[in-house]
Order: sequence, then C-alpha cells, then structure tokens
Amino acid sequence: MRFRTITSPHILQDTSVGQVMRRVLYAMLPGIAALLWFFGWGVLLNLLLATVVALAVEALLLLARGKPLALYLGDYSAVVTAWLLAVALPPLAPWWLTVIGVLAAIVLAKHLYGGLGYNPFNPAMIGYVVLLISFPREMSSWLVPHGLGQPAALDLLDSARAIFGGVLPAGIAPDALTGATPLDVLRTRLGLGQSVSEVRNSPVFGLVAGHGWEWVALGFLGGGLWLVYTRAADWRIPVGMIGGLVLIATVFYLADPQHYAPPWFHLWSGAAIFGAFFIATDPVTASTTPRGRLLYGAGIGVLVYVIRTFGGYPDGVAFAVLLMNIAAPTIDLYTQPRVFGARRG
Repeated sequence: MRFRTITSPHILQDTSVGQVMRRVLYAMLPGIAALLWFFGWGVLLNLLLATVVALAVEALLLLARGKPLALYLGDYSAVVTAWLLAVALPPLAPWWLTVIGVLAAIVLAKHLYGGLGYNPFNPAMIGYVVLLISFPREMSSWLVPHGLGQPAALDLLDSARAIFGGVLPAGIAPDALTGATPLDVLRTRLGLGQSVSEVRNSPVFGLVAGHGWEWVALGFLGGGLWLVYTRAADWRIPVGMIGGLVLIATVFYLADPQHYAPPWFHLWSGAAIFGAFFIATDPVTASTTPRGRLLYGAGIGVLVYVIRTFGGYPDGVAFAVLLMNIAAPTIDLYTQPRVFGARRG
C-alpha cells in the first residue's frame, strides 16, 4: 500500500495581495453608494480623479525605480489608497486638492519608504492630514446631505464644472450647498455653552447621529463585516477600536450627559466605522500580534475620542491612526505570543 505524504506549507487558500485589495474595494461599495445618494455626483468624480492620478503616479515611480509595472499595478494597492482618500474628501473639493492629497499619499508616504510593505504610516491618512492642515477651509466645505431642504442636488455635469472649474450653476451660492458636519456642529455649539440636548435639536442630526451619515456608516459597517468574514481584515482591530471609543465615550457621558455626547453618536458619526474596518486594519502599518491588535485598535478608539472632545479637530480618526502607527512596533515587541513549547514566565 502506498501512502501519500503531504508536506508543508499547509496553505488552504491562495490569497494574493491583489485579491485582498480587491475585496477591500468591493467592501467599500455599500458605503460609497450611500455617500453618492446623500452627497451627489462629486463623490464619484473624486473617486475617478483620485484613481487615475494614483495609477499614473504609481506607474511613473515604478518606472523610475526599475520595478515591473504589471506586477505592482496589479496589486491594486494604489487604487485602495486613492479610494480611501477620495471618500474622505468633500464631494465638491477642487480637483487640485485631490491631486495634492494623492501625491502626498503615493510619493511621500509610500514610495519614499520603499513602496508597499515598507511604509510605516498609512498612506491615505498621510495624504488626508496634509490636506487638512494645509487647506482647512476647502477640507471643511461638505455638502448639505440630501433631504435637508437644500437646493436640488447638482447633476453630473454641474458637479464636474464645480470641481474642475470652480463654477456653480447660476442662482446657487456656495453657502446654499455647503454646511457643517454633525461633529463640527457639536463641537462649535458645545464651545458656545449649549448642552448636548440643545445641540441635538439642530436639523443636521438624525436618529442617533448626523442625517445621512448614519446610513453611510451603516454601509461601511456591512462591508467591513464582510471583510472580517472573508478574513481580509482581522476582527481584533475593529473590535478594539470600537470598544475603546465606546468605553471612554460612555464614561464621560455617564459623568456629564449634558456636556459630552453619548457613545452611539461618536460611533455613528464621522469616520469612526469607516476607520475601524478600512483604515486601522491596514496590514502594513498596524500591529501584527493578536493581543497587540486589540491594544492597537483600542488606542485608536481612545485617541479619536480625546481629539474629538478636547483637541483642535472635530474628527480625529486620521491623527489617531497615524499616532498608533508610530506605537505599533513597540506594541508588537511587548505582546509577542509565547513560543510553542516554551515555559510561561
């Protein structure tokens, strides 16, 4: 009788970088669809522009470094970076803003360190932070979500004219289209001495968070859970981030509910859900050990709340992720799992 010997490596699935990146793109589609519904065609134009610029810059840098184009462009990492940045930009952001953000992400945060796998910081968040610090006015000009009584949403052609030419249709002023996000409203009015219950009466708020933003977060939650189910993302990081954010928000809310927003508001507002599943889970810049991933995610969640509540920006996901990127190597150093066969202690 002949026996068949099966040797290592015991890999059950042949999962490449390109396959994982494509899953991330697929998982973003429900949230992008909600953004498109509530904020108009500018969302789609931002995505297309960012993708084209990212692929062009990636190709030029690969040629300059003598790398094969087909191999590295085929991993979709540049497209993922472009999409992560584009969905964080205001829908009618001028074209040059998107270009600068993509350049910062691909050139400074990725290829300057040697390309994919060598970058210590999340490239999309580097691009976002560069734009937020350099162009705060343009980065805060979000559209009023669909359904709040603003003028009719711009069609595709009018959105393109606004993005590439800075021209709005006759009779529509910029102030009629743009407005503060729920996090901006909360921060500003609490600073003026209003209570949380008074701020909640603003029409920009929906059932638990901002009108429209709740559905966007729900879309990204569905896609994020699919990423975890397919093991394209580790569950520990989003659980740690959401847990850290909810825990610290609950403590402050119970201590003073009139001056601190409830945990469900922080969870469903801004980029909390999006950040937990799509930003913090970046396998290159995140912690790699099981316990470390929980701590890494929890640190991001706590920092998001601290920046939102006591810092200078209404939403702190990008800054929190970059700060924890710095801490990831140290976290991994002190959370190494026990070597098989070694004694505890």
